[in-house]
Amino acid sequence: MRGLLPLLLVDGYNVIGATPRYASLIDEHAGGGALADVASLSRDPYGHDPFESARRTLVSDVATYAQRQYEAVVVFDAAQNLSDERPAFSPGGVRVVFSRTGESADTVIERYAMRAREKGREVLLVTSDNAIRATVGGIPITCISSTLLAHDMQVTNEEVEVAHDDRAHMHLTMEDRLSPETREKLWKLLGR
Repeated sequence: MRGLLPLLLVDGYNVIGATPRYASLIDEHAGGGALADVASLSRDPYGHDPFESARRTLVSDVATYAQRQYEAVVVFDAAQNLSDERPAFSPGGVRVVFSRTGESADTVIERYAMRAREKGREVLLVTSDNAIRATVGGIPITCISSTLLAHDMQVTNEEVEVAHDDRAHMHLTMEDRLSPETREKLWKLLGR
């Protein structure tokens, strides 16, 4: 579809569970660290969310990865959460969506993918869940694994860090901005 960026549709907890970078950020003191029991981890009686850091890091990485190439949506499964208080929000241009209580993230992902397909819009679906891949895959929807996206995001993050380091080492004094010829003339005028 003209004018619209391709849709990057990310199965959030699937990527977190399949990627050591994000899985290591799950707060294990809250009851495990394994993504297998999302329901019990999300029911901390003190309101502690053991997935907050992993989600925030994933969304930040997706924002860096997607910039100007994709419209990014990260979907998290909130079907087992005690609270429906997770509104959709868009940090860094990434739309973050939590499924409603009683609804799975798979259902939300399928809905986004089908709407895009109806419009003829390209979609890059990121999940290692074979059921979702089989349900929504096919033209114009390309499916890639969670680990492949995580690898691509790591490469992108490394490139951003190198670019940042290069800029940090640049000297921004007036002298450094002058051409060598102009600098030489200035030094002569100043008697140095």
